[in-house]
This record gives sequence, structure tokens and C-alpha cells, in this order.
Amino acid sequence: MTPPSAGQCAGRLPPRRPTFKMIIAGGLFATACILLVSACEAAKESPRASLPAPYGQEADNYVLSFRDEFDGDRLDASKWNDHIWYDKPRATHDFGVADGMLRIWPQPDENGEFKQRILTTARKFDQTYGYFEMEARLPTGAGCWPAFWLLNSDAPPGEPEIDIMEAYSGDKTGYWADARRRPIRYGVSYYQNGNGQPGPHATHAHHAGDLSSDFHKYGLKWEPDKLSFYFDGKLIHAASVRMNKRMYVLLNMQYGSASGPVDSTTPLGPKNAFEVKYVRAWKLAETKGATASDGERNRTK
Repeated sequence: MTPPSAGQCAGRLPPRRPTFKMIIAGGLFATACILLVSACEAAKESPRASLPAPYGQEADNYVLSFRDEFDGDRLDASKWNDHIWYDKPRATHDFGVADGMLRIWPQPDENGEFKQRILTTARKFDQTYGYFEMEARLPTGAGCWPAFWLLNSDAPPGEPEIDIMEAYSGDKTGYWADARRRPIRYGVSYYQNGNGQPGPHATHAHHAGDLSSDFHKYGLKWEPDKLSFYFDGKLIHAASVRMNKRMYVLLNMQYGSASGPVDSTTPLGPKNAFEVKYVRAWKLAETKGATASDGERNRTK
């Protein structure tokens, strides 16, 4: 074979043979492309892939059944009632939705009285078993008693109740709140036959530091024979108890109990609010006996 002349070498280089490293790199790139396309196709085929899962839980174990991200400019009336069934509507401007958040704050009515504000999903969403979660920051000051809880849908007194979060920022003993009236503990509890009624019930207090300084996730996994309570994805309490009646969600700001009455030191208005980023619920994928009302349909949009 005649070698190329100097002029030929100056004009162009001879073609380079692919090396072993180049072949391997090309193969890896092709494999990565195939995997990426497959993942995209799988995501298209599985709507659950783009839906949120309970914090710290395995997504495949749950099916989203309710969500409100509070991304509008008012409370979604298709999901929430602005008062509980035994109460009456109140004109007091003590809650609102803005900036991707629900806020409920201490505010006196026209008579100077502080009345409870309880938002519920009654007759709009309820469910038996599942995982329920809220991300929130709590208010400070005497009197404030925020809560995230579940109540039996049949609504008569003496029916099951599960409290996922109750805080008392006005407590003066130093147990529930610090000296600056900031909540440092919150309670979880259950009442199989209703609050104050005979039957299985229990309350557990979790020390978490200043709950008014940042947002935290409060969760409940409700199984046919067990309740598991979570704080920022960490299990804080579990109880073996059977509760099998449909329940709806409640968010509220009440006044009193261990928090005492509102006084002149309590910050008023939206700047001292029970702030909620979202409320979500899931059904347990593996639970055959779970039931939910028609109200849960189309609530995940």
C-alpha cells in the first residue's frame, strides 16, 4: 500500500477508528435514551406517578382521594363548609385563602367575642381508613386552639373522633406552650365512642419545639385495627384500636380549653394565623374494606 504524500496529510487526517471506550460510551448513551423514553411512557400510562404521596411513605401503598392546595383566592365551596353542622354561618372575617395558603386567625365578632371558626368537608368528602396529612404553621398567644381532626359523618354526639393535631399556645403551665405563648407541644388523640363517652380512648402529647416558627407536616395512617400518627414523616405514636366509620376532615381555630381565654396580649389578624399549605387524603391501596363517599370523587383535580 502506497503511503499518503505530505500534501495529502496536510489536507486532511485519515479517518479515526472507533476505540473500545467510544463503543462502550455509545452503548451506554443508547441505553440511557431507551430507559428515559420508557420512563416517560410509564408516567403517561400511570396518572399516580405525578400525584403527591404521603410524606415519608411508599407511594405505591396509597391512592390520592382528596387534595386542596389552597391555590385560589377563596375557600373552595365544592370541598369545604365554613361552619360545622351544629353551628351557624358567621360573618366575622377571620379566615381567608391567598398566596397558596389557608389562614384562620383570632378576630372578635361585632360584639367583641371570639367565636370558633370550624371548616369541614362534611357531605363533600369523607372516607373510611387511609392517610390524612396537613402542612401547617401554628399561631401564638393566649386563647388560640388550632386543630386538624376527623369526625364521624353521621354527626350525632358520642360518635368516633380522631384528633391529628391540637395545640394550646395560651397554656401557662409551660407544658403545651413556652413563656412567650408559643406552642411547643401538640396532642393526638382518639375516641372510639366519642369524646367524653365510655370506651377506648387515649391522648398523646408530642414535644416538637416552637410550632409557630416554621411549617410542619402532621399525618395520620388509619388502618382497620391501628392508628399511626406522624410528625414530619416520623412516627410519634401508634394505637391498636378498631374504628371503622366514615369520617370527614375539620380544620379550626377554637378558643379556650388548655389555652385559656384570649387576652390583650394575643396578636390578632392574619399575621398570627393558623396557616395551612395543603390538606390531602389517600385511600390505602391494599385495604379491601375501605369505603368512601361519593363526595371524594373528582376531588383530586
